[in-house]
Amino acid sequence: MKYFLLSIATTSALMLALPAFSQDAKVGDLDIVHPYARAMLPGAQVGGGYLTINNNGATDDKLISVTSDRARSAQIHTMKITDGIMTMGELKEGLAVPAKAKTELKPGAYHIMFMNVQKPFKQGETVKATLTFEKAGPVEVEFTVGAANATEDKTGMNGQMDNHATHVMPMPSGSTEPMK
Repeated sequence: MKYFLLSIATTSALMLALPAFSQDAKVGDLDIVHPYARAMLPGAQVGGGYLTINNNGATDDKLISVTSDRARSAQIHTMKITDGIMTMGELKEGLAVPAKAKTELKPGAYHIMFMNVQKPFKQGETVKATLTFEKAGPVEVEFTVGAANATEDKTGMNGQMDNHATHVMPMPSGSTEPMK
């Protein structure tokens, strides 16, 4: 009986915890999976957002904008390395979301940059945002905020967040891979 009650208590606790990590959303043929952000350092004014978009449809789409009440602006960014220098920049035309494919926004690659954040993101909270797609339209999502140095775990938070304090970062000598 003791183990049965412990099992029920454990299951109940897990069920209550699941919504904190299950902020997936759907719009049209698009599934938005594991939207998350990293906690920001005090005084920081920019933060990164990450997620996966599964396009289950037969038609390509495009993520064309992101808005959030927590940031004066939000941009869809890419990172690239040229001559050993990592640079980030806005994808002003949006991000292609090919049909029957998975598009990942993750540290060291495509990501959402929340700009001019007045109240830094804190671990354990959620950040609401609206993603707008060219064909599927707008969808509201909630980014779960994990630790500033979170690594891959069961919440879908993978990789290490780059600081975003600058938009240019030299690569380690001899490295050709993006920093993670």
